[in-house]
Amino acid sequence: MSGRRLLIDAGNSRLKWAVSEGGQWRDQGNNDYADLSGFIQRLAPGIDCIIASVARATHERQLAALLGASGIVPRWLMAEAGFADVKNTYMDPRQLGVDRWMGLIAARQRTRSPVLVVSVGTAMTVDALAADGIFLGGLIVPGVSLMQQALQQGTARVAASAGACCAFPRNTADAVQSGIVAALCGAIQHQYAHLADVAGAPPHCLLTGGDAEKVLPHLKISVEHVPMLVLEGIDRVAREGLPR
Repeated sequence: MSGRRLLIDAGNSRLKWAVSEGGQWRDQGNNDYADLSGFIQRLAPGIDCIIASVARATHERQLAALLGASGIVPRWLMAEAGFADVKNTYMDPRQLGVDRWMGLIAARQRTRSPVLVVSVGTAMTVDALAADGIFLGGLIVPGVSLMQQALQQGTARVAASAGACCAFPRNTADAVQSGIVAALCGAIQHQYAHLADVAGAPPHCLLTGGDAEKVLPHLKISVEHVPMLVLEGIDRVAREGLPR
């Protein structure tokens, strides 16, 4: 497939998109659902549009209405049992989040080594891909904002104030932020060690998602930050053939 395409990664909190033409990304953006004006300006009637969405139903309806008003008929992707040599081993392959599936496809394009694919967003996912392209499985953990909300709602004296991550916090806000970062980093490093044991060597690790930079400086493993990883997967699926 060739030509001009609009690639969309519709997450829980934000909309990431790119315009691909001639094998190159000509434009890209990252917008809050409350203000999609920058995205709307890029809409052109008839453009091929491919969407990977884990957004809530209200945001999907909002997106569908904007595209429909511009004469665009999108293709909504789902996880499949396989793509090229990437194999989805979920008991029900379509139950795997399509964003995770696109991330695995993109990771396989970047490396043939064992790789841990980490997306830090509203929730954090930590997925392991073997050297032969087999998806071994992964974790889902509440992300930064969800952990903050849980503490604020479930305890009496944790206020919604910003804190800093440090080794030995001495105020509540710092203690909350440091605990959240430690928990997320711990989950990543735990799975990294599991994958290293299975692979017999340290795996590659790709980090993406809107809150990736909140954990990146605190990880004790080698990590490559790839902010648009899911869009890379969507682009590959669009170029190599959409599932029927």
